[in-house]
Amino acid sequence: MKQNDDFQKKLLATFQVESLERVRSVIDGLLRLEKNVDPAEQGDVVESLFRQMHSLKGAAGAVSNHDIERICRSFENIFASLKKGHTRITPDVLDLLHRAVGQLEHLLSDITSASSSPKSAIADALIADLEESLAGEAPSEESSLQSADAASPPVPQSMPGTGGEADLHSETVRIAVTKLDSLMLQAEELVSTKLSAAQRTADLQTMAQDFAAWKKTWRKVYDDVRAFRRTAEKSGGQGESPRHGRDPRGFLEFMESSSPFLGDFEHRLAIATKTSLRDQRSLTFMVENLLDDAKKAVMFPFSSLLETFPRLVRDLARDQRKDIDLRMQGTDIEIDRRILEAMKDPLVHLIRNCVDHGIEPPGDRERKGKSRRGTVTVSVSHRNGNKIEVGVSDDGAGIDPKQIRMAVAKQGILAESQVSALSDEEALSFIFQSGVSTSPMITDLSGRGLGLAIVRERIESLGGQVSVESLPIRGTTFRLVLPLTLATFRGILVRLDEHLFVVPAANIERVIGFHKEDVRTVENRETLSLNGEVVSLVRLGDVLGLPERSHDRDSAGSLQAFLLNTMNRRIAFMVDTVMQEQEVLVKTLGPQLARVRNITGATILGSGKVVPILNVTDLIKSALRFSAGERPHPTMREAGETAPRQSVLVVEDSITARTLLGSILESAGYSVTTAVDGLDALTQLRTGEFDIVVSDVDMPRMNGFDLTTGIRADKRLTDLPVVLVTALESREDRERGVDVGANAYIVKSSFDQSNLLEVVKRLI
Repeated sequence: MKQNDDFQKKLLATFQVESLERVRSVIDGLLRLEKNVDPAEQGDVVESLFRQMHSLKGAAGAVSNHDIERICRSFENIFASLKKGHTRITPDVLDLLHRAVGQLEHLLSDITSASSSPKSAIADALIADLEESLAGEAPSEESSLQSADAASPPVPQSMPGTGGEADLHSETVRIAVTKLDSLMLQAEELVSTKLSAAQRTADLQTMAQDFAAWKKTWRKVYDDVRAFRRTAEKSGGQGESPRHGRDPRGFLEFMESSSPFLGDFEHRLAIATKTSLRDQRSLTFMVENLLDDAKKAVMFPFSSLLETFPRLVRDLARDQRKDIDLRMQGTDIEIDRRILEAMKDPLVHLIRNCVDHGIEPPGDRERKGKSRRGTVTVSVSHRNGNKIEVGVSDDGAGIDPKQIRMAVAKQGILAESQVSALSDEEALSFIFQSGVSTSPMITDLSGRGLGLAIVRERIESLGGQVSVESLPIRGTTFRLVLPLTLATFRGILVRLDEHLFVVPAANIERVIGFHKEDVRTVENRETLSLNGEVVSLVRLGDVLGLPERSHDRDSAGSLQAFLLNTMNRRIAFMVDTVMQEQEVLVKTLGPQLARVRNITGATILGSGKVVPILNVTDLIKSALRFSAGERPHPTMREAGETAPRQSVLVVEDSITARTLLGSILESAGYSVTTAVDGLDALTQLRTGEFDIVVSDVDMPRMNGFDLTTGIRADKRLTDLPVVLVTALESREDRERGVDVGANAYIVKSSFDQSNLLEVVKRLI
């Protein structure tokens, strides 16, 4: 029975991998049909869709999954009808097919789950909708498919289906036979080196045994040597016979016999050293080749990450009522799968920015003399130095530097005089600054001013860089430069007292030698002048919270620092010694220390010493906080003193939703007051003090839009932040939220408590 169960699990896992690949092919086919291909190509696409569903139906039958088999049969009927021309390809039909394929993908991704009744209900709903479409009836808003959506977790809109993520995170991967053959050959070559290393070990063990025997004899005659020496000293070196019955002949014989032994030992040691050096060179060559091949084995083509993006762009564009094409170039270039996993969220952020901020509505594009249909392009190309460049661009409106300057001034990042002095290029660089956004309101798509900051932090944590170029009307391009692999990198070893640290060399602009008199204090901050530019100087020990040493401040000799250039900041970090640059093998700190401030991992030196690797992004942030007067270890509050709790007014007519929102906010440390509708909320706002309002929209007596209008009309409340959390997700509703003055608009269908807390923290 156990063998049968194990076989069934393996069979289902194989079926799942095959089926998800076929479903992704179907999604690609549907996207091609939407592009109004010519009739001949359209027929080929429909034929391919029919064959994919036919094969999937057969595979489902082989594993006795009758729900999937019945769904595939319904799909087959629709594609057969499309082939014969009995059913027309219309936007409504394509929308239905996309929703149905999404649900099929969800069923397949959970195929190994034990529960079956919910799946059968979803399958019945799918079949009903597909058959209704085949009968020529348009799907209604309250269709059974939507009921099925409500009955099961929807496929996330940000990354539809499992797609590339399944490929990246799966316990099994497909790998080219040529890669495996190369790895096997490299491993076989290591056998001879292993045997050679074993022989060197045996030789050294024999030498150690011989030396131990020699040392044992030496200890026996050692007392005679000491006595002989004392006698020689007393007799003035005349060589009288020693007293106490000691005979020097044993010592002299030992010395005579030791001479050939030491000569032979020296010769054997020289041979062992020479052969060990040869083995080291051979092993270094083999390990490097093996590591290169192993890296290739875990490298995936960029297409494995991007294959779900066409559907993502389609869904986002339809939600925004825009016409957008997605073009992808160079996606066959391979990169470390760990980098692909880490790049998923940043690329989604950039794609959303292109759709939401970049591409204009069709009418606006026509008025500018542009095509109604916008284009988002993702291109991947090789760069020198074992790196790749990923470009994400759109042919939209471009980024207005004036809006960036206004956002920078609003956030208080720079003084007004500094903001006005910014060039357009300098202003653009601030879009990667946390809190800077040109969106008039926070939504589930954009406006938090965090997305691009997250993009930059993630890319820099991978040892990469990001830049942006934008031209009015022409569009915007983000350029991401990434390493091909994460296993090793070049690092600079620095010393601070008895502590050693590694700093990624890619982030170090230069190493600085200076004297105490070169340090100048500007606005209570220590600085250095480099080529006429003033840069901040901080002590690495201060930033890391290490104990201060008196000679740190009083040293009169030559001092050293390394200059970091990232996050639009240049800061010099003073250390005792900048030692050397070397290749660094990255080791994670494990799940218990998954996120330690200022530390990104560790490495092991050739000496066996474990050395922390510094997180450059954290280091800059910590340095800025330290310069602003914050300390790495905040002092404890006085006894009895408590931190003031910020107050939130939650407005929601549903007691369940009201309780949920209140619980989330209270758990995060906020003081929560509730109101049952807009009218109740206005009454409480006139009698109490609140830091923010979190409100539903659709409520009796007074809805959330009218409540927001009332708040903005009250001079005392005009600056009070308002967050609308609602099921209304159409573009018109979001635009109305902007019009009435809401600061954020969170859709319940994509609700996540971390998003809510992030927005509240940002607005208060």
